Amino acid sequence: MDSAEAFRFINSLFLQKTKKGLNQCEQDVILGIWEGKKYEEISEEKHRDTQYVKETGSKLFKKIRETLDIEVTKANFKPTIEQLWQEQQSVEPASCLSVEQASCLSVEQESCLSISHKQLITNPFLPLTGIVDDPELFFDRQPETREIFALFNSGSSVALIGERAIGKSSLLKAICREATTQLSSPRQPIYLNLQELENEDEFYTALCEEVGIPKCRGYPLKRELKQQRLLLAIDEVEKMTWDGFTREVRAQLRGLAEGTNAPLRLILAARDPLDSLFQDSHNLGMTSPLAGICHQVDLGSWEEATIRAFIASRLQFPRLKPLPQPVRFTEEEILHLIAASGGHPQKLMKLCYQSYQRQR
Repeated sequence: MDSAEAFRFINSLFLQKTKKGLNQCEQDVILGIWEGKKYEEISEEKHRDTQYVKETGSKLFKKIRETLDIEVTKANFKPTIEQLWQEQQSVEPASCLSVEQASCLSVEQESCLSISHKQLITNPFLPLTGIVDDPELFFDRQPETREIFALFNSGSSVALIGERAIGKSSLLKAICREATTQLSSPRQPIYLNLQELENEDEFYTALCEEVGIPKCRGYPLKRELKQQRLLLAIDEVEKMTWDGFTREVRAQLRGLAEGTNAPLRLILAARDPLDSLFQDSHNLGMTSPLAGICHQVDLGSWEEATIRAFIASRLQFPRLKPLPQPVRFTEEEILHLIAASGGHPQKLMKLCYQSYQRQR
């Protein structure tokens, strides 16, 4: 499916269910996300306010979940919709319409379609890529979560270190969700992904916007944050080694995070340890400003017991339509999945997805 076909398919489901299609901004969001664009790119291309586009996207996913009973997030949107469309083609073929045919129907004709989204069957091994920000889809990592909050509550900041696609971003999101109940002293969680920011000027702008204070840096920022208590989760910290970021921004973060009652408590996600990531500090004969205050927590692959528990939980995951016979993985298949994935969560998800599709 291309983006236009995806929109027509989703729009036809809404016409069928509510007799009302999606608006122009919702269409722009679907087309943009399908093509891999960020909200900022969509807003610039369509000459819309960025915040309005973001809010439209958030409300759209909520509307899809509540109206169509299809569990989607920005991260799993494309593979979920593609799968639903493919499955609709195989359900009662005589009464199914193509996306092109559905787009030509009147509202009255749409309401007479015999195939509804309730007949669609979803593969429980989703999303295949991206951040898992849905708490119902996030699995395990309890040992790391307990260690991280214990460090926070003792006054330490954290560096979360692990290879690419091992689940660092998903864990950061989970930490932010659980902060309100797990922190001994309340802090407002803020998540910043440096991949979305070009330089440290944009970093300060984003930080101040999230906190709700005027844009500032240096001593003015310290003054503004004096009465704040924040848990700042920074994803893709490697970006701070790029042009546009200096050692000073790391030094200020350290200054704002030092002490039990400091304005900031940090959790930074990176692929390499902080003391080896920032070579400019070594060139000056010093260690990275952040390495001295962030306790390292390593995020590794899943063990066999965790893999088995994950597979079992997903095979029991609620689907829109039950299968005539539930899919089960044999012991031989499970052993193959364990060996082939090496315990890497994203690799395991893709392999399980393929196995499930074959069996179904």
